[in-house]
Amino acid sequence: MANFLTKLFGTHSSHELKKIYPIADKVEALEDKFRALSDDELRGKTAEFKERYQNGETLDDLLPEAFATMREAADRVLGMRHYRVQIIGGIVLHQGRIAEMKTGEGKTLVATLPTYLNALTGKGVHIVTVNDYLAKRDSEWMGKVYRFLGLTVGLIVHDVQPQLRKAMYDADITYGTNNEFGFDYLRDNMAIYKQAMVQRGHAFAVVDEVDSILIDEARTPLIISGQGEQSSALYQLADRFASGLKQLRVKEIDAKEEQDDIDADYIVDEKARTATLTPHGQAKAEAAFKVENLSDPENTTLQHHINQAIKARGVMQRDVDYVVRDGQVIIVDEFTGRLMFGRRYNEGLHQAIEAKEGVKVEHESKTLATITFQNYFRLYGKLSGMTGTALTEEEEFRHTYKLDVIEIPTNKPILRQDNPDAVYKNESGKVKAIIARVEECHAKGQPILVGTVSIEKSEELGAILKKKGIKHTVLNAKYHEREADIVAQAGKPGAVTIATNMAGRGTDIMLGGNAETMALDELRRGEYTPELLAEANGHAETENLEILAIREKFEELYRKYKKQTDEAAEQVRAAGGLYILGTERHESRRIDNQLRGRAGRQGDPGESSFYISLEDDLMRLFGSERIQNMMDTLGIEEDEPIDQKILSGAIENAQKKIESRNFATRKHVLEYDDVLNTQRQTIYSQRLQVLEGKDIKDNIVSMIDATIAASVHAAIGENHLITPEMVDAARRPFIGVFLRPEDCTFTPEECDDLTADKLINVMADQAHKVYDIKEQLLTAPIMRELERVVLLKNVDTKWMDHIDAMTELRNGIGLRAYGQHDPVVEYKREGFDMFDAMIDSIREDTVRMIFLAQVRTREEPKREQVAKETATASASDGTTVKEPVRAGKKIGMNDPCPCGSGKKYKKCCYLKNPQQ
Repeated sequence: MANFLTKLFGTHSSHELKKIYPIADKVEALEDKFRALSDDELRGKTAEFKERYQNGETLDDLLPEAFATMREAADRVLGMRHYRVQIIGGIVLHQGRIAEMKTGEGKTLVATLPTYLNALTGKGVHIVTVNDYLAKRDSEWMGKVYRFLGLTVGLIVHDVQPQLRKAMYDADITYGTNNEFGFDYLRDNMAIYKQAMVQRGHAFAVVDEVDSILIDEARTPLIISGQGEQSSALYQLADRFASGLKQLRVKEIDAKEEQDDIDADYIVDEKARTATLTPHGQAKAEAAFKVENLSDPENTTLQHHINQAIKARGVMQRDVDYVVRDGQVIIVDEFTGRLMFGRRYNEGLHQAIEAKEGVKVEHESKTLATITFQNYFRLYGKLSGMTGTALTEEEEFRHTYKLDVIEIPTNKPILRQDNPDAVYKNESGKVKAIIARVEECHAKGQPILVGTVSIEKSEELGAILKKKGIKHTVLNAKYHEREADIVAQAGKPGAVTIATNMAGRGTDIMLGGNAETMALDELRRGEYTPELLAEANGHAETENLEILAIREKFEELYRKYKKQTDEAAEQVRAAGGLYILGTERHESRRIDNQLRGRAGRQGDPGESSFYISLEDDLMRLFGSERIQNMMDTLGIEEDEPIDQKILSGAIENAQKKIESRNFATRKHVLEYDDVLNTQRQTIYSQRLQVLEGKDIKDNIVSMIDATIAASVHAAIGENHLITPEMVDAARRPFIGVFLRPEDCTFTPEECDDLTADKLINVMADQAHKVYDIKEQLLTAPIMRELERVVLLKNVDTKWMDHIDAMTELRNGIGLRAYGQHDPVVEYKREGFDMFDAMIDSIREDTVRMIFLAQVRTREEPKREQVAKETATASASDGTTVKEPVRAGKKIGMNDPCPCGSGKKYKKCCYLKNPQQ
C-alpha cells in the first residue's frame, strides 16, 4: 500500500525537489557568463557579494551567482565542474537540510557551494568530518578553490596547538572533526580569560557523513575529564578475583528462573551486554574480600569494581571492542572499525579492561565538563549534512535536530547488481563459500572488497587467504594510517581487500586504481621531504624552482598512471566491476547500505552480496530460533545456502529491533541531558558575561544583600517577635567577614521595634560600607578584577561538583520507576532543586571570599584556573585530548571540619583561616 501511495502522490523528496529545480536552472544559466570572466574578475566576485550582503541582499538573492562563481572556480582550480545534481545538493544544504547522495556522487565538492555562499556573511562556516584524515584532505583539496576566491581556510585536528586554534576558527571556513569542535566548545567554557577562548560562535555547519556523526556517535556524550583520586590497586584485585570465576553466556535470562541452581559465578547476557553475579559468585566475593554482605552500602565501591571486572572479562572482547597497542587499551568504534584514540570507557570500565590486559591502570577520571553531540550541534543557527544513507533514520533527524532528509537523484543510473543474501547453517559453511567467491573473482580479474564486522574476523579471513596463496590486503583499525591509500587502490584488476566497516568512507574506490595516489606514492618514495611535497601540492603561486620541478614531475607521473588506470578500468568493467561481499549483516541497515554503496559509483558496473550464517551475532541474538530448528528438520548441509526469502523478514526485523533500541537509547540520553543543558546554558552565558569584562559590581552587591536576607530569614523563621539570640544567629556567619563582634547588636528593648527588613537593612548598610572601604584601598580596577576572579572560581568549582552530583542522581533515579514515578520527571524536579542549591552556594561563597580575599601587591591579580590541564580527556566512552584536572581535593563548606570538632567546615576552621 505504501509503495502504491508513493507512486500515486510522490515522496517528500520529489515534492521538495520540484521547488529546487528552478533555482538550479538559474545557476546553470549563468555558466557561459561566468566562464567568460578572467581569473581576477572571478576573484573579485567575493568582495562584490560581501558588499551586496552588507547592503541588504539575502544569501538566497546571492545564491545563483555565488554558486556559479564557485562552479567556475572549481573547474579552473581542480578541473571539477559541479554536475546539476551537485548544484541541487548544494541548495538543499544551504536550506539547512540533509542531502542524501549515493557514494561516488562527489559530496565533498557539493559542500563547497553552500560553504562559499554562507562564508560571505563573515560569521564563519564549520565543515565537520568523521576523522582527522578527511578534515585535512578536504581542507587542502577544496581549500585551493576557497583561497583562489580570496577566502581563508582553517583546520582543527587533534594535534593543532591551542595557540593556533583561535586563528583557525577565525578563518572564513574551518574544517575539523566533531570531537574537536565539541571539546573546544567545552574548553572555551572553562577558560579563565576571554582571549583563551577559540571559537567565535556557531552560525552554520555542514556535517559530512551526517548519519555517522549525529546518529551513531550520539549515544556517547563528550566528557572532559580530569584525574580523579581513586587508587588503581582495587581494579587489579577485582580482576584477579574475576579471572577465577566461572561464567555462563546466554541470550536472555528469565527473570523468574531460580539463579541459585545455575552452575556459574556470573551470567553474561550477550544481548543486553551485561554481566551479573549469581548468588554463588556473590558468596565467593564475600569470602575473597572478607565482607559480610557485598550488597551493604559500605561495600558499594567494592561491588562496583567487581561488576566492572566481570563485564571486562565477560562482555568486552579484545580485537572486537578494543585493541591493545603500545601498552594502551584503545577503543574500536563499533560502527566504523576505526581506533578511537583518546577515548576511554567511563565508570571505571576502561580501568577494568586495563587490569584484565595487564597494562598500566590509569587513574579514574572526574568529569569537568560534558555535553551530548545532540545538544552541541543544536547550538548552530543553521545545520545541514550529507550522507549516502539517511532515509532509514529520517524520524530521528526530524525528532532530534528538526532536519528533513531530501534524496538527491544520482548523476548516472546505478548499474550495481544487489544479490539476495546467501544464508548458511553455520560459520564454517559460510567461510568456505566466502573463500570460494574470493577465489572466483580473483581468478577472473574482478576486484573484490570483503567487509567484516570486526578486526578479529578480518584477520581470520586474511590468514585463510594467505594459506591459499591469494595476494590480498587487510584494512582494519590496526593499519588505519594507510587506510586511504589502500582503499584508493581497491579497484585494481584482481585486487582482494578485506576491510572492517571503516571501508574508507570518504575515499572513492576507482575502477582500475587511483592515478593521483599512485603518482604521489612514487614521489614519496623519492628524495623529497613531506614538507616540500605538501607545499607542491598546494595551489599557491611560487617561483621556487624545486617546487615547480616537483609539480612538473607529478603531472608527468599522473599522465603515465592515468593511462594505465584507464586501461585497467576497462578490464575491471569487463569483469563485472567491483564486487562487494559482506560477511555479516550489521545491526544497522545503514551500515550495510554504506558497504554496498562502495560499488557502482557514477554509472560503473558492480555487484554486492551478503553471506550470513545462523551463528552470526545478529542472527544468534536477535534472529528466530524457529529457522534453526527448521534447517535441522530439513537436514540442510553446512555448505548449502538457504533460500533467502525464508529469512529476509527475520533479518530485517532483527535490524529494525536494534535500530529502534538504539534510537531509544539516544532519546533517553538526550532527555536527561536536556535537563543539564538548560542549566549549562545558564552557567555558560553568565560566565561569558564575566569573561567579556562586564562590570559585575551590581551583581555582587545583590549577592551580598541576598545572602544577608537568607541568613536573617533562616534565623528568625516565622516568628514575629525577634530576640537578641535570633539576631546573633543571623549575624554569626558574617562575624570576621564584614561584621565585628560588636556590629549590628541589639538589646532586648531595641528588638521590640525590630523587623526582619530593618535587620537586613542594618546589616546590608554595614556590608556596603566595608565593601566601599575595601574598594578604596585596592582601587576600582583591582576590585573589579577581584570580583571576576572570585566569581569564576566559585562558579567553576561548584559547577564541576554539580555535574558529579547530577551523574549520581541519574545513576540511581531509575529505581523511582518501581514507585510508579517517571524517572525523567523526578530527575528534572530534583535536578532543578540541586541547581538552585548550587546557585545559593555560589552566592554565599563568593560573598565570603571577596570580603576576606587579600591582594598582596598592587599588581593585577591573576585568575587561577580551577581545572588544570592533564594528559587526557574523555568522552563517556569518552575521547581523550589534553584535559583539565582539579587541583587537589577541596573541602566543601558543608563538609565536616577536618579538625574533628564535629562542626561544618564553614562554621569552624574556615572562619579561623579563610584564605585556606
